[in-house]
Amino acid sequence: MTVTDEMHDGVVVAFQDEISPLTRENASAPASEKPTQEVANENDVLEGRVVPVDQPHESGPVDLLAELAARRQERSPLVPVWLRSRADALQVLKWQAEHTGYVLAYHTLRIPKYAAKLLSRTPAGTWRVLVELVRWLFDLEGCPVRRAAVLKEQAAEYLALSRQRDSRVKARLWTLLIGAITLLLASIFVAVVAPTWTQWAIVGVLIAVAGLIGSPADKPLLDRAVVPSRVRKLTSDQVLDALGSLGISAINQALGKNGRGITFPAPIMRDGPGWRAEVDLPLGVTVSEVLEKRDKLASGLRRALGCVWLEPVSEEHPGRLVLWVGDQEMRKAKQPAWPLLKSGQVSLFDQIPYGNDQRGRPVSILLMFANVLIGSMPRYGKTFALRVLLLACALDPLSELRLFELKGTGDLSALEKVAHHYAKGATDAAKAACVTSLAEVYAELDRRAEVIDGLPRHLAPEFKVTPELAARKDLGLHPMVIAIDECQELFADDEYGDEAAKYATAIIKRGPALGIILILATQRPDKDSLPKAISANAGIRICLRVMGWQENDMILGTGMHQAGVKATMFTLNDKGISWAVGIAEDPIIVRSAYLDGPTSELIAERAYQLRHAAGTLSGQTIGQEPAKRVSYDLLADILTVTTAKEEKLWNSTVVDRLADFRPDATASGRILKTTPKQPR
Repeated sequence: MTVTDEMHDGVVVAFQDEISPLTRENASAPASEKPTQEVANENDVLEGRVVPVDQPHESGPVDLLAELAARRQERSPLVPVWLRSRADALQVLKWQAEHTGYVLAYHTLRIPKYAAKLLSRTPAGTWRVLVELVRWLFDLEGCPVRRAAVLKEQAAEYLALSRQRDSRVKARLWTLLIGAITLLLASIFVAVVAPTWTQWAIVGVLIAVAGLIGSPADKPLLDRAVVPSRVRKLTSDQVLDALGSLGISAINQALGKNGRGITFPAPIMRDGPGWRAEVDLPLGVTVSEVLEKRDKLASGLRRALGCVWLEPVSEEHPGRLVLWVGDQEMRKAKQPAWPLLKSGQVSLFDQIPYGNDQRGRPVSILLMFANVLIGSMPRYGKTFALRVLLLACALDPLSELRLFELKGTGDLSALEKVAHHYAKGATDAAKAACVTSLAEVYAELDRRAEVIDGLPRHLAPEFKVTPELAARKDLGLHPMVIAIDECQELFADDEYGDEAAKYATAIIKRGPALGIILILATQRPDKDSLPKAISANAGIRICLRVMGWQENDMILGTGMHQAGVKATMFTLNDKGISWAVGIAEDPIIVRSAYLDGPTSELIAERAYQLRHAAGTLSGQTIGQEPAKRVSYDLLADILTVTTAKEEKLWNSTVVDRLADFRPDATASGRILKTTPKQPR
């Protein structure tokens, strides 16, 4: 046998040109008996030594803290998950009470049926008792043994067995006689002395006992309580059967005869109004593969599609699946009332209520220092979700709202009474008003940056707007919210698109630290309708139903569909339900609060009263006309400030003349005065 070596990334790997008989035996041996693969460095190869790749555990210094931390992570929680929240505990107790009540009611209503069954089975039970009594009295169970002794002609053994039988029968006969006399006397006593209800109770017990004894083994007395799906318990067998019905080969192999199986890192338990199962899928199977077959999984579980929700666990591994099965479909479950429905106000520096997850738990969003992108197909709740956020913003009396609803149906009209700027419709006038307002906010970026830079460091230690700074009217650093619904109408416009994209890009990049929040909603999230520089800087993304992975990733972020965060899984009935990224550490499924038109009007009126009391009404709400967008014909203006006799002019000279001719355009930044250049 010869040994050669080859260098791979600084490691010399030993290869054998010939295989020894021992090696051939090892090659054909089972995997558990094969020797460890071997690697050697250059010195080992030269000296004929081979070092195993998988080194045995070497004793040495141990990081005690790391070891203790690892063990601590493996501990089960002292307090169950459902007991950590008062709302979850109430949900679990409510479910248990409902389940127990249903079973009790089910069997209570069938008491007459059970009584009739017992009565009909009493003769059979009585006959079984008599047969067993005769067998016991005459020791019939010993007949086969005595018959065997006769057949074998073992006289001594037969005589011994016969004497034993005679003594048994005699003793049992006296026992039966005494018992019968005692039972007779007790019956006479009960018939004479005991009240009627006691007599009937005893008769009922005797009938029940005889009926139970006479019940066939394949026909139990009690019917099975067919519990409705909304209260049916989820079991590991159901989960495994459902996973096995997906047609994924790796799962089928794991569930097969020699498979490694599918494990459950935690027990299946109640979690809000449903059941939560945590599953480790087989090696090589990812959560996204199962998510693609959510409808088949729901069929395997025999649950409605709206009851079955799957989530990846990113902090573990791509094969860790959280399966939550609700008692009711998410769209049908009663949604808790919006916390700000009837009273209260907010601060945009704190989280604002938005909706609920599939477990019914409240979901809040921190809008300050972030931007929001909302997207979906038409008619799936995109504008409703936007309106919930804006109504919450309106309940912060310090905030300034600039709202542009470019669909034109008036979905945001309730907020017009509290908006600094408001326009609706896909008209040129509405788009021009939106661009003009964006230009004002664009200029506000520099002003706010200068204000913050000029403050003492103890007032702005992090160089950003704080609640204390926002409350000071002299600084003008109050929260500013710009919302554009159907923003594709603006960014895809030939006349206004480029300018709007320029302002929006600067606002979405620099605005969060300056107290400016940009919220965009669109039904067409392609590169033309939503510039990449804008969508890439939205920290909070809400995606309702979409049809393809491209739209999914345009809204939620690149790779989200492949990672299992798929808004394509929502169905026709899942209105208002979305995947939300940036709200929590992991993407979550959330259903926005439902606030209809009349309700929105009442909330907006309360917001108006808060602002009126705080003295923060501004813009259109107090009669100030928004700035008008003025357009100029550049060529016509150049002809005006020049003459035909001037054959050649420096461009700087023309700019200066235009600035003098249009001072309003100069003030708005449309014309920049330049220093004349001297000819070389």
